[in-house]
Amino acid sequence: MAMEDNFGEEDLATVAIGSPIHRFSHPLEIERASNSIDGVDSVSSLPDHILHSILSFVPSNIAIRTSALSKRWRHVWSESPYLSFDQLGLSPKSINETLSNYSATEITSFHLVTSLLSRIHFVNNWIGFAISHGAASLSLDFRDSLVEDYKLPDFFYTNSSVEQLLIVSSGPVGLIPSCNVSWTSLKYLSLTCCKLSDESFPKILSGCPMLESLKLQSYGSVKYLDLSKSLHLTRLDIDCCSSVREPTEIVAPHIHYLRLRAQCTLIDVSSLIEANVDSSVNYHLPSNISYKEAEPLKLAIVQAMLEKLQNVDKLTLGVEFLRILSKSELHGVLLATLKVKTLTLETMILRPVVPGIARLIQNSPEVKKITIYSMQFSTVLNLNPDQGWRSIKDHVVFPNTWDSKVPEPELMVSFIELLLANIITLETLVVRLGSYSTDRSRFEEQFQIALTLSHNNNEVSVALR
Repeated sequence: MAMEDNFGEEDLATVAIGSPIHRFSHPLEIERASNSIDGVDSVSSLPDHILHSILSFVPSNIAIRTSALSKRWRHVWSESPYLSFDQLGLSPKSINETLSNYSATEITSFHLVTSLLSRIHFVNNWIGFAISHGAASLSLDFRDSLVEDYKLPDFFYTNSSVEQLLIVSSGPVGLIPSCNVSWTSLKYLSLTCCKLSDESFPKILSGCPMLESLKLQSYGSVKYLDLSKSLHLTRLDIDCCSSVREPTEIVAPHIHYLRLRAQCTLIDVSSLIEANVDSSVNYHLPSNISYKEAEPLKLAIVQAMLEKLQNVDKLTLGVEFLRILSKSELHGVLLATLKVKTLTLETMILRPVVPGIARLIQNSPEVKKITIYSMQFSTVLNLNPDQGWRSIKDHVVFPNTWDSKVPEPELMVSFIELLLANIITLETLVVRLGSYSTDRSRFEEQFQIALTLSHNNNEVSVALR
């Protein structure tokens, strides 16, 4: 294969000289920057496996250019177990030529960004090359609309070497095997915008006996996700709603961690230790019901969700979940008592969410640490901690207009006073100030006031970050 002897000024070489990794604007600077010993630079004297690790940070077409540095580098790229191609900027001929000159017997990582336009047979060949070389990590990123008509070949589903598989697509790529699936070493599976169904996905899961982590995003028409036979599966991440109107039912009795950003019904998550839940899309409700009729249905979903999460040690809830939860007392909805020890709230301190936070804390008698990710304050809070948590509407007043005379730090402090005064078990309160960190001195002053005024006799560590 023809190699380039000249390097453009825009080329970058990434090399390791001791630690950390350094970047040079021109490959010829490598020799000047390194300590020469008998005419050999210290980078070139490194063992092959370290040089391969260095080259793993750049696409393969860039790694190839290092072969022009010296005889020492001539074959380093071809023996590296890391291959990465962005076919959008390369011709199929160039990739084929690279693979024909590749000499390593095994691949650790194979990453491909590709367009399928008139190149399906090339894509299948490249995937076959990765599988035949035992790629432990396989990442496929499809970038055009034709992917909707593409189905991965049958040989793709028989692979005993792959341990991590990531598929990302700009359209719903077909992951519908017509054969048995055998991914006997697979531990991590991430699928984004893939065609899945209640018929095809169980077949995939049955072929992954060692699966430990599953991530699904825009995952098609799966209505029932049964993970009860995935005995090693401990992490589940579901993002974006499916294409069906009904929420996906989840049976996952072995998972320890759940991240949920989709409309799902939890059937069995009995081993769950940590959960991160929110939703930024509307719940799947009939289109012919009014807003007033929809509220109780949304609350029922939230109520059922908390019932399933009542035994977790760590719980993170987002703004949409808290907004719906804020209506629970008004509608007389009973909530489960939570055993959560560490509670994280990813929300701004806003009018629609504060009652939900209050109700949540009412039902978390064992909480020891609360972290609030707060980015801004757009509502005036007027809180009176003397009245306790008896009824949130009695002591949270939201004026209809913005009172510019009340500084934002004071708003947050008022809310924290209420927390400190009423949560007996609290040991640590962390407030992430976000974009308001420039007012740190003002916040620290107000926090000292909050601690002084608090009716809580226990010592509580309050941290600003």
